[in-house]
Amino acid sequence: MFGRVRQSSISTFKPQLRVMSWNIHKGVGGVDRRYDLDRTITVLKHYDPDVILLQEVAQGVRSLRRHDQVELLVQALGLYAAFYPEHRYQVGAYGNLILARWPIFDPTHLDLTIGRRKKRGMVQAHIRTHINKRQRTLVVHNVHLGLAGRERGLQLDRFVSSQPLRQLHQSTPIIVGGDLNDLWGSLGSKYLVPSGFERAGTLTNTFPSALPLRPLDGLFFRGGLTLTHYEVARSKLARTASDHLPICADFALLAV
Repeated sequence: MFGRVRQSSISTFKPQLRVMSWNIHKGVGGVDRRYDLDRTITVLKHYDPDVILLQEVAQGVRSLRRHDQVELLVQALGLYAAFYPEHRYQVGAYGNLILARWPIFDPTHLDLTIGRRKKRGMVQAHIRTHINKRQRTLVVHNVHLGLAGRERGLQLDRFVSSQPLRQLHQSTPIIVGGDLNDLWGSLGSKYLVPSGFERAGTLTNTFPSALPLRPLDGLFFRGGLTLTHYEVARSKLARTASDHLPICADFALLAV
């Protein structure tokens, strides 16, 4: 299930592209275990990213007031959206959400479920960006990998050999990000770097948010992009809003 929501304001050209990835833990705080999506929204507004990759976004879950978090985030931020519910309960579901300042085209879903393990997947979307007085298509991938090491390897193997990725030209600006559950920080070098991707920034611990010990989350890029800035959000609100810290990267688009 994919949705597109029209932005209320007119898109303008920006000097650089800002991308954020965050497992929002369904809006539940990592320490206080309190549900408060407004904290998530406040952090996102502060960093004002152009493209946002969110994991564990919920719709209709009983314990979360049956909120449609996709709709709430879209309305609060005024962005376009593409959402796929990876895991379904008897009532409600949660999954991966892409938000963007500009229209989203051709959203697709890649099933990354391995055997009888928990449902996992990746959302791919094309976004026509307006950066530095140029328009260029950016292809983004939002992923939430499994908990077992072999499972994560098989999932990334499936992704790098998938038709949605293989059909893209090497010069096409591509972002891959999300919750990789990368306990040892080794998945990028093993599976993504050989396919031409670079890690945005240095390997940084993002989980648990109160005292980060593991580099579970990551952003990788390929094609006509140059990294200009990278940071892990460490504000008090970011540390309390979820059990993961958000990661944020700025990019310049290379001339074609």
